[in-house]
Amino acid sequence: MDANQIQNLFASNVRQLLVDADLDYDKLYEIRLRVGRPLFLTYDGGECFLRQKDTEPYLVTREDLKETLEYVSGYSLYAYEDEIRQGFLSVQGGHRVGVTGKVILDGNRIRGMKYISCINVRLAHEIQGCAQSVMPYIQTREQIMHTLIVSPPRCGKTTLLRDIIRQMSNGWGNISGVTVGVVDERSELAGCYQGIPQNDLGMRTDILDGCPKAEGMQMLIRSMSPVVVAVDELGKEEDFKAVESVIHCGCRLIATAHGDSMEETLAQPFFRKLWEARVFQRYVFLGKHDRAGIVEAIYDENGKCICTGL
Repeated sequence: MDANQIQNLFASNVRQLLVDADLDYDKLYEIRLRVGRPLFLTYDGGECFLRQKDTEPYLVTREDLKETLEYVSGYSLYAYEDEIRQGFLSVQGGHRVGVTGKVILDGNRIRGMKYISCINVRLAHEIQGCAQSVMPYIQTREQIMHTLIVSPPRCGKTTLLRDIIRQMSNGWGNISGVTVGVVDERSELAGCYQGIPQNDLGMRTDILDGCPKAEGMQMLIRSMSPVVVAVDELGKEEDFKAVESVIHCGCRLIATAHGDSMEETLAQPFFRKLWEARVFQRYVFLGKHDRAGIVEAIYDENGKCICTGL
């Protein structure tokens, strides 16, 4: 993790606090600025706020937010209107800057945002090799399993998916690499900045950045001939038909979803349909632990547990 690159995203006052704090950026996940409130960090599984030299919490000013937005957008905030409409910007390094404020509506459509009052910088943590223990359960020399990775928020499912994509694309062990198509709707998997992936998704991977999942899966099938299609956070009803298209055209599907358990996941109508159709051949469940990415169990398409505690 490049500390200088991260620090330079922020206003001078905030930057100095980060420098003085001497943080381990590999353990830092979020930096959150709210006007008039303390500067909060999500750090090593917990939460803390930064203090001034007189030990009082540093309260973020509107000028801090304005200056930070200027740095993040390269002094061209208008150029990021499309991204802001979705509530975030992607920056160099694959990091994601979430924003909240007054939403501007055009009928039922979000046209933009003004009076931004909160910035949340979510740091991209790329952990190459974290999927090594999972790979034998989802890919053999003869077959790639349709796989759904399930976990509560911030437990590492996107990080795990990213490394699965990289290993399938490059090849691992004695298994050759395959062409992977990625629909990166929220720019989290590849972390594209000005169209260039900031995270390593492998040498045979094609990426649709900022594209809705349902449309993106169809586009990849029609134009890029992927062996594997990978998407993050399935859940919308329109995703179901797109998933069917991927399966029926012979592509393999690797995806993630929110959930605490098999029972909770299957209680959602969307996933109940996929379960009854036996679409996914592997369900990989991650749990809440001191560190992200701990695999609690892997199930097959019949709900039989084939592995625990990776």
